[in-house]
Amino acid sequence: MNVLARFGAWARGLSPARRGLLAFASGAISALAFAPVECFPALLLGFALLLLLLDGARESAYPLRAGAFCGFLFGFGQFLVGLHWVGYAFLVDPAAHLWQMPFAVLFLSAGLALFPALSCGLALYFWREGPARFLVFSVFYAAGEWLRGHILTGFPWNLPAYGWGASLAVLQSASVIGAYGLSFLTILLGASLAALAAPGKLSWRQAGAPVLMTLLFVGLWGWGTWRLAAPTQYVPGVSLRLVQPDIPQRDKYRPALVLSHWQRLMALSEKPGNPTHIIWPEAAPDFLLQRSPTALDQIARLTGAKRSLFTGAERLDDQTGEAVYNSLIAFGPGGRVNAIYDKFHLVPFGEYVPFAQLLRTLGIAKLTHGLASFSRGDGPHVYTVAGAPPMSPLICYEVIFPGAVTDHRNRPGWFINVTDDSWFGPWAGPRQHLLIARVRAIEEAIPVARAANTGISAVIDAYGRVTARLGLNEMGKLDAKLPTALPPSTYARFADLGFALLLLAGSVGAWILGRK
Repeated sequence: MNVLARFGAWARGLSPARRGLLAFASGAISALAFAPVECFPALLLGFALLLLLLDGARESAYPLRAGAFCGFLFGFGQFLVGLHWVGYAFLVDPAAHLWQMPFAVLFLSAGLALFPALSCGLALYFWREGPARFLVFSVFYAAGEWLRGHILTGFPWNLPAYGWGASLAVLQSASVIGAYGLSFLTILLGASLAALAAPGKLSWRQAGAPVLMTLLFVGLWGWGTWRLAAPTQYVPGVSLRLVQPDIPQRDKYRPALVLSHWQRLMALSEKPGNPTHIIWPEAAPDFLLQRSPTALDQIARLTGAKRSLFTGAERLDDQTGEAVYNSLIAFGPGGRVNAIYDKFHLVPFGEYVPFAQLLRTLGIAKLTHGLASFSRGDGPHVYTVAGAPPMSPLICYEVIFPGAVTDHRNRPGWFINVTDDSWFGPWAGPRQHLLIARVRAIEEAIPVARAANTGISAVIDAYGRVTARLGLNEMGKLDAKLPTALPPSTYARFADLGFALLLLAGSVGAWILGRK
């Protein structure tokens, strides 16, 4: 028996307690595949280990319960490590929110871990011997990831596809099958590696599944490399200026600093150069622009006769005087308001509090400034822009939702993604957010201009390449050209149909192999 076979026998024979501990450790280590570490083998080995543990759980007295528990602990470890940065948001106002931090991080990780728990429990119910189990596991786990991105507003952060952040070439396949489709293939590749730890002497038959999957990913990498050989093309006559004021979140709404923050925005915007379109980050002004004639006059002078300005801003509904929106306001030449976009995919507990009256009695309020929850906009929109292609706004984490970032009946020429990643901490969160934005650009074949308060501001072409950027904790302005959009990608035309077909093919394949 070879070393891998002995390891596989050991993993399958673990006691329930040790099996659970290894499941948690495997999930935690698998999170190293995501930004900023981007060690993709960690994710593949994590899935291989999870499958071996499910093999062992199948022999227990209550296999479905044991399998679900393995899936839960694997997911809990992965989300706890991969999403640890969520805790930084509670340090902005520690007097009000610090006590919530451990509960929020643990409950978020545990809540998200219910999806792999469900997936693994169902996979064991339909388990088949031999290679069929790789497909059964992958189909249910990938379906669980899709559910995670849609149920209760969804939170598709750190999908398995994002474990390929170190290989932009492999990520090009998202233009065909999207992040969910690439996630399915990634899970299948990782699960197939468990075949190398099968009992007995390693044979070509045992190695067939991992070899085939490895060859598939070599092919995806080769195709992606070929695709990336195309140079970035730019829209003539468009010069972007992304402003990154680098204002710490704890200082943002201090009354004594409001004027200096505004002056910083204006000074960075007025630096020498000839930008045609200026972009400020999410909630850039610390006050209501609509109620500040002085600020609006300065914007009119800044835009002059030819420039446009796009800024994230909090907005009060003029008709009701009560509803508050997290918005993007598009100013045309002369400071004329050309469009107002209201964020429609709000962050639970960040921008609104579910069951607000009940939770307020427990001392739980939203993390962002003010007591009132933000109101919801009416969905993605495409707006006409003077001197540039039509654009579609995305505010902060709206960019994380595959297939839900624009109105596909009216395709834009670029995305403006404004954000304030100072909420996400100084390390992992902002880098993960940037990678997700790059994958959206690949899926939709549409470039992204991303303006962040404290970084990472960047211009991303339709292949997901970063053509210009400002790093974390840098104050400055970024002047760059606007890349052109590509013709609609397969994913842009058919959305998650490719993912659904992969799940169907995997299910049929598992049924056929399971009959032998």
